[in-house]
Amino acid sequence: MTVSPTLDARFREAAAAAGLLDVAYDLAETPIGTLLVATTDRGLCRISIDPQPDREAEALAHTFGVRVLRATKPIDPVRRQLDEYFEGKRTEFELPVDLRHQAAFSRAVLGRLARVPYGQVTTYGALAAAADRPKAARAVGTVMNRNPVPIVLPCHRVVGANGSLVGYGGGLERKEQLLKLEGALQPQLDM
Repeated sequence: MTVSPTLDARFREAAAAAGLLDVAYDLAETPIGTLLVATTDRGLCRISIDPQPDREAEALAHTFGVRVLRATKPIDPVRRQLDEYFEGKRTEFELPVDLRHQAAFSRAVLGRLARVPYGQVTTYGALAAAADRPKAARAVGTVMNRNPVPIVLPCHRVVGANGSLVGYGGGLERKEQLLKLEGALQPQLDM
């Protein structure tokens, strides 16, 4: 039996509206490429750059519960704020973030990361010190690499001790693009 796309979409949205999902996700097209955005009833839980939706859905089910469906309506507030960010109209996100499955150190570092202002950068060492672990710069790098909600938790604003762009899961080109969008990097002039 084949289900029409309209009926399928209605089913997914009804399941989300009734609170029957552990995770709702959808794809969002942005200037840096396709993002998979996922939310739980506690908040935004994942943003994946260049996602493989089937693999991402499986990982979400493993972490948050098996009731994972693609549904657009629960993602709309995130999509709207991401659109505003990429249009240069938003400098802070006003979204709850679900980090309950992160280790305590990761939550502490990500909490500090959330305070790095738009248009500014920090270093791995400075974040480690802010999280009361001044010798844990490498561990901070690991947390940044595993950041479940990049852009909203702005790991692109973390640079090497010498100011160089290093380590970004979405690729250094995207990191540079995000920092230029925020005015933290000046575009290079061709001579």
